[in-house]
Amino acid sequence: MLDAAARKIIDPPLNALGQNLAGRGVTADGMTLAGLGLGLFAALLIAVGWPVLALVPLLASRIADGLDGAVARATRRTDFGGYLDIACDFLFYGAIPFAFVVMDPAANAVAGAFLLTSFYFNGTSFLGYAILAEKRDMETSAQGVKSLYFSNGLLEGTETIVFFVLLCLFAPSFATLAWIFGALCFATATLRLFAARRVFTMKED
Repeated sequence: MLDAAARKIIDPPLNALGQNLAGRGVTADGMTLAGLGLGLFAALLIAVGWPVLALVPLLASRIADGLDGAVARATRRTDFGGYLDIACDFLFYGAIPFAFVVMDPAANAVAGAFLLTSFYFNGTSFLGYAILAEKRDMETSAQGVKSLYFSNGLLEGTETIVFFVLLCLFAPSFATLAWIFGALCFATATLRLFAARRVFTMKED
């Protein structure tokens, strides 16, 4: 819901930095993998009981995730780059809740499982929509120039990052926050299904 507005703010500095990095030989795929590495390191810090400290690599990983697209736009965008980016994003989004479950399984396991289930459902609705949108040659740049069609929803990348920050700052409240965010993920996916029914039951031209 907030991605389009956030893009208007963050894209200009990211694009400028992306051009600078591209000029120094940094590749988009390398930036994507660096972002994943930082995200997994954040998950490791959470799992061993240092969630506040994990905020540093967690936020750095999301900056890298934004920079990979900026570097790609400054050099050459590829379908594989977009594929690698979304695969790494989904691994990161699953690793952070899993880390909180590892940190305190007795308190967090059930809520964490619910949250990951909601991510699974939401991610499937997102990717399925993207596949059908590609089939019908649909395009959007509301969330920036992407290799995949990014359908909007109640919860998008910006909200998820804010949620992860809150989890790190208020780790003892993980279960409560996970139940709330998971329910909103289910609502997002359900609304996307209704939108898909409206769009994709129409005959193609």
